[in-house]
Amino acid sequence: MTQETGGFAALDLHPSIVAAVLATGYEEPSAIQQQSIPIILAGHDMIGQAQTGTGKTAAFALPILNRIDPSKREPQALILAPTRELALQVATAFETYAKQMPGVTVVAVYGGAPMGPQLKAIRNGAQIVVATPGRLCDHLRRDEKVLATVNHLVLDEADEMLKLGFMDDLEVIFKAMPESRQTVLFSATLPASIRAIAERHLRDPKHVKIQSKTQTVTAIEQAHLMVHADQKVSAVLRLLEVEEFDALIAFVRTKQATLDLASALEAKGYKAAALNGDIAQNQRERVIDSLKDGRLDIVVATDVAARGLDVPRITHVFNVDMPYDPESYVHRIGRTGRAGREGRALLLVTPRERRMLQVIERVTGQKVAEVRLPNAQAVLDARIKKLTNSLAPLVADAESTHGDLLDRLTADIGCSPRALAAALLRKATNGQALTLDAVEKEQPLVPTYTPRERTGERPERGERERRAPMPLGEGRARCRTALGARDGIAAKNLLGAILNEGGLAREAIGRIQVRDSFSLVELPEEGLERLLAKLKDTRVAGKQLKLRRYRED
Repeated sequence: MTQETGGFAALDLHPSIVAAVLATGYEEPSAIQQQSIPIILAGHDMIGQAQTGTGKTAAFALPILNRIDPSKREPQALILAPTRELALQVATAFETYAKQMPGVTVVAVYGGAPMGPQLKAIRNGAQIVVATPGRLCDHLRRDEKVLATVNHLVLDEADEMLKLGFMDDLEVIFKAMPESRQTVLFSATLPASIRAIAERHLRDPKHVKIQSKTQTVTAIEQAHLMVHADQKVSAVLRLLEVEEFDALIAFVRTKQATLDLASALEAKGYKAAALNGDIAQNQRERVIDSLKDGRLDIVVATDVAARGLDVPRITHVFNVDMPYDPESYVHRIGRTGRAGREGRALLLVTPRERRMLQVIERVTGQKVAEVRLPNAQAVLDARIKKLTNSLAPLVADAESTHGDLLDRLTADIGCSPRALAAALLRKATNGQALTLDAVEKEQPLVPTYTPRERTGERPERGERERRAPMPLGEGRARCRTALGARDGIAAKNLLGAILNEGGLAREAIGRIQVRDSFSLVELPEEGLERLLAKLKDTRVAGKQLKLRRYRED
């Protein structure tokens, strides 16, 4: 069998789907994919018993995409998931695998988001609907024919759906769909309740059972940190201050993210480079060689670009973006801890990704301990330690070799040796903050989390709105806009708009805090009214910014 006809291509999937899968970094189908894809492609009903992390999402997504007719602008496949987080994860996977299928669209339907846009996307002909049962039933109450054209149904993590009390909702959904549909059920366990569903709603189902074999290397110290998505770059920069690493690989999900993070690291003086699928092979080899011999210390890479990367110098792996599945996580952190050496792997987790962290822990059988971002004192201590280590070897013979020069300089300048030493330190540290107050102003504050966020739940609106604003920087005024997270606004959107329209330097803008229904921005107190007047017609994400001074009464 040739390479071209092996792997995913041997499963009779459309070439555009195979190309999209290979672009994600997967070369060979997993066991669940090898067994499930032919069954689903043939139109059979199926029961798959598999843990999360065995590759089951692709096991049903790929064959279903293969059977979708892009010319028909109507729902053709429904995937039910127990939670909003899993629904979003599955929808993202479908979008990834359908990248080379023009005309195929995916909509995620879940609670906590406006119903109007979801129903509109369905009526506009999204062929793939990924939904939680409760919210889908809400839509059925508005339009009972919303599922009339669906001919493929997947129940993902069916046992979890029953644990969450969705049995009645499932029955409503089954009745709203054509009886001739294909039904595929995935479940980690098969209790009597799941078997009862299969007997009532599946026709002569084929059975597939797979056990996960994922394991991690015990020599690797693993930890995770909770951060907000728009604070990842700041978090990485702060971690690099205190982590003692030889070489490091930072994993992100997109090609653009490799360029953005590598650029931010270079701007801070780190020897860093990006590694992604667009980089030519000869350039890739130069980057890896540079990492091996010490000309580079940090590589920012996507999963695809890091395939086969084996550099013994790598002591740390930063998972800046959450991997798509536990296997990817294991492959990533395996880049360190080679040849019996110890390694350290850090995972940045946003509140909504908490569930995937739990999946990783369950599948790997290892707890990933939570640590906090280092505070300003830890950063200051690390900077002084590095400075001490760099100066200590020079002190031994410095007086004998440079003592006379010291005397001449102090005489010529007319200053004390202490004053001269302080001036030389300032020059040597290139203006780096080396007092606690200066570091605190330079470093963004660690985000605070409500109990709901720390467990992965979305905070209630009132709970989020009640969080106290961060302390105000010196010489700054806090301003408020009615645009917030529910408007699709991130801190970088506000920053870009204010920089472009206000004509400010980056350092003139202080902290930006994005809440659910509003945002707070620190701007210079001097000339504030002129600045606000200049920004009065500025639009962000198509909506007026309307910044006003924020009064904290």
